[in-house]
Amino acid sequence: MKNVLFVDCCIRREASNTKKLAEAFLAALPSDCAVTRLDLMAENLSYFKDSYFDQREVLLAENRRDHPRFRYAHQFAQADRIVIAAPFWDLSFPALLKVYIEQVSVDGITFGSTEDGLKGLCRASHLVFLTTRGGFYTGDAMEMGSRYLEALHTFFGIGAYTCIAADGMNVAGFDAAASLAAAIDRAINEVLHLGYRTPDIYLEGRGLTKVTTEEMGRLTAEHIHR
Repeated sequence: MKNVLFVDCCIRREASNTKKLAEAFLAALPSDCAVTRLDLMAENLSYFKDSYFDQREVLLAENRRDHPRFRYAHQFAQADRIVIAAPFWDLSFPALLKVYIEQVSVDGITFGSTEDGLKGLCRASHLVFLTTRGGFYTGDAMEMGSRYLEALHTFFGIGAYTCIAADGMNVAGFDAAASLAAAIDRAINEVLHLGYRTPDIYLEGRGLTKVTTEEMGRLTAEHIHR
């Protein structure tokens, strides 16, 4: 059984387009994937300041990494795959996700300090970031959210990184529904491409369609070049 950690930072909850994208991705996972949902809006996450920050420093100095405040870091480090969903806000993502990342970034749990430098300690083979954006920012230097998480996956020692985004959701005259549908298709293709699912199933629109081995190669190529 593969442990998939789903980090939900979809602030608008069920009204969120990012949440729709995430749920489509999660629904496509095979039965051998056990999804653990972490709703960041329901968690009492705290900023690092004053006594809360001081406590962290004391615990690390005393090597007390079994303290409950490090539970997010342990959960993150032990996941086989990680899925993060968050909207594109202010060229990045909501501050709540950054607060969470600060909670999971713990020396000796998610990364380690060695004589040769820092080394990632996370078990996950893949980090998937799902997002929706009001404008068109894929490949734009002003887009900071995906670029940050891509760097973070290397820092944490996670094997691979993928961002799946729906752009133009708030652009007047643009078909936002089609953009979201295309992103959902890419999300499903990503599940297929990474071997989450056996290669005889492909989601085309709203229906499941069997494909041949030859078609699998074509679909993978289409996914890579989208």
